[in-house]
Amino acid sequence: MKNFFKLDEHGTNVRTEIVAGITTFFTMAYIIFVNPNILSLTGMPWDGVFVATILAAVIGTLVMGLVANVPYAQAPGMGLNAFFTFTVCFALGFTWQQALALVFICGIINIIITVTQIRKAIIKAIPKSLQYAIGGGIGLFITYIGIKQANFIKFTADAPNFLAQITDEAGNLSTIVINGGIVPALVNFTDKHAQLALIGLIITIILMLLKVKGSIIIGIILTTIIGIPMGITTFGGDTHSVAAISETFFKLDFSGLFTDPSRIFIVLTTILAFSMSDTFDTIGTFIGTGRKSGIFDDKDEAALFSGKGFKSKLDKALFADATATSIGALLGTSNTTTYVESAAGIAAGGKTGLTSVVVAILFILCLFLTPIAGIVPAAATAPALIIVGVLMMEAFAKIQWDDLEEAMPAFFTVIFMPFSYSISNGIAVGFIIYVITKIVTKKAKEVHPLMYIVTILFLISFILSGVLNL
Repeated sequence: MKNFFKLDEHGTNVRTEIVAGITTFFTMAYIIFVNPNILSLTGMPWDGVFVATILAAVIGTLVMGLVANVPYAQAPGMGLNAFFTFTVCFALGFTWQQALALVFICGIINIIITVTQIRKAIIKAIPKSLQYAIGGGIGLFITYIGIKQANFIKFTADAPNFLAQITDEAGNLSTIVINGGIVPALVNFTDKHAQLALIGLIITIILMLLKVKGSIIIGIILTTIIGIPMGITTFGGDTHSVAAISETFFKLDFSGLFTDPSRIFIVLTTILAFSMSDTFDTIGTFIGTGRKSGIFDDKDEAALFSGKGFKSKLDKALFADATATSIGALLGTSNTTTYVESAAGIAAGGKTGLTSVVVAILFILCLFLTPIAGIVPAAATAPALIIVGVLMMEAFAKIQWDDLEEAMPAFFTVIFMPFSYSISNGIAVGFIIYVITKIVTKKAKEVHPLMYIVTILFLISFILSGVLNL
């Protein structure tokens, strides 16, 4: 095991990697329940999506760990599953079978741009200042996810701001769609969930300040235990049959996508939207977490650009991510992507693929022992995500904030990630402002041609999103 994952070479050990894997798993385990809840609104069978979600996470994460030897986990992405349900199926009228076909095509495109080195070239074209901004922005994004999970903030909206209310088959209210008229505010902490998360946050902060090894996972465990007498930590739950995968496996409807010529343009623009979001979510996650932690070091970066083939860990990681999307679609779920919550395991010391293998094993167990993923409440994992945000703020120190040419693109990259709840949106806005800045200051020649191409694609995507309500 030491030799396969090169633990000594990476300055880590089996214990650290296992702790990191457990940490990553519990910060992202919510997806096995949330993803079926969202996708089942389209008419997809809940049990089938549940099993597909786990299998997609297992396969994608194992490929990441065993092939790329990096500590990243994969699973159906939040945001992308909402896009699948509310935009592709509800707004654009595609069936869930057709939507799965769209996701599969998106995955094939991602494989092609990875094999043909386009993804690699895009990473090389991104200026260092934006790379630092992406890292810091992801830190804020992760913190925001943690604050939401902790129930530290509440959102209020007046009745005129409600646009739609969506109910499930039983008639229960499942989703409320509103416009921008929503106001966040700090809660008064009478909620037990928020109280437990606050206790967990204080515990984790103290452990981190005392430089206790395994601070994050210890904080999660202690918070989970404290949650038992508070009634937040619960035990029990149903198991699900692996056979349920037959309800979603290979249910893709390709013919239905192209039978109506009048909808071909919508099909193509939807694929573009899926691909852009998936691609830049992944690139942002790798840049934001891999560089700071040393997972993708200067040696690996040199190997990335030195020749053809998959010579570097980043090459292999990009390929693992690209293949996961199509595999997930075949199983019956929306885009499978690299999880930003992997940063929690990296912060806990994970440096190799052994961390990913541990995550995959825990996901496999969930097929037969579902309650193990439900034991740890969100209030216990939320503090870990908040602390990870603190650890990623270092990237901001490397940005020259007194230089507006560098500060403007960096600022908008950082701000739009948490505010729009999307890594790719933050990158898109940052790219656009960067190009505008260089053109206005008559330094257009300093911009890599790929930056212009990608920026134009982002602009087209934004325009089409407005025109077609994508």
